[in-house]
This record gives sequence, C-alpha cells and structure tokens, in this order.
Amino acid sequence: MSSDPADSAPIQWKLSAFDALSVQELYELLQLRTEVFALEQNCIFQDMDGADAQAVHLMGRRGGQLLAYARCFPAGIKFPEASIGRILTREQVRGSGLGHLLIEQALAAVATLWGRQPIRIGAQARLKDLYTGHGFVDVGRAYIEDGIDHLEMVWRP
Repeated sequence: MSSDPADSAPIQWKLSAFDALSVQELYELLQLRTEVFALEQNCIFQDMDGADAQAVHLMGRRGGQLLAYARCFPAGIKFPEASIGRILTREQVRGSGLGHLLIEQALAAVATLWGRQPIRIGAQARLKDLYTGHGFVDVGRAYIEDGIDHLEMVWRP
C-alpha cells in the first residue's frame, strides 16, 4: 500500500440496481471482477452470468477508485435465501480490513433492502475463516466451481 494521504480517507459506499448503474460504473465493476477472478486467480469462467440485472451492486470507493465490490440478491434468485456474491477487494488494499468492512456493508445492505433474514453464500473454501468470523456457518455442501474449492455457508440473524 502507498503512503498517500488519500489511503486513510473513508470509503464511500454506494448501492445501485443494475439499471441505475452508469456505463462507467458497470465498466469499472466488470473490469475489477475480471482482474480478481480471472487474472489473479488464473480462472477462465463466465463472469457475466446473466444475474447482474437481478442484483443490487455494492461498491466501495476511495478517491474515486473502486476498491471493494459485492452483488446482493433477494431470496429466490441464487439460493432460496438472500445471497451475496462476487465479493472482492482490489489487491492493493488486501490486509487493510476493507474485506471485513465490505462483508459488514453487504450484510447491512441485504437487511436494509429485504429485511434481516438468512443469507447464503458460495464461498471459496480458502476464505472460510473470513466468513466464519462474520457469523457464516459451513452447511456441509462443498463443491468445485471453475476449478476452485467452494463451500456453501449461511448467516442467520
């Protein structure tokens, strides 16, 4: 991380329905998802899965740069429960605590949008401890998606 004073500025959070995203926002979030999920993880997969139009997009910016992102879904879209997915932070801010803040913001967003309820995620298995620290519980449904070990985990209010 750099020593730029902007690095200590607060994160500005924004929730947007798909049709409310600007072209620039859509480009930035797709670019960041590609950087993280395809390039960093060396994984070829269909990121644009047709679900973006049904999601509410949570974006965290500092100094205008998109640093954190997640998709939030109401119950019945990805799982019977509400869900959060495509959870990521830009590589340069990992280890800063922003990932924890992102998860907290995503949980709060689901509660604000659709009420406090169980939330199911498909978590990369290597991140199990991160999600467990936020109250998610492994429900024993391990699977491989795009060559990466995943777990289904549920958070309950």
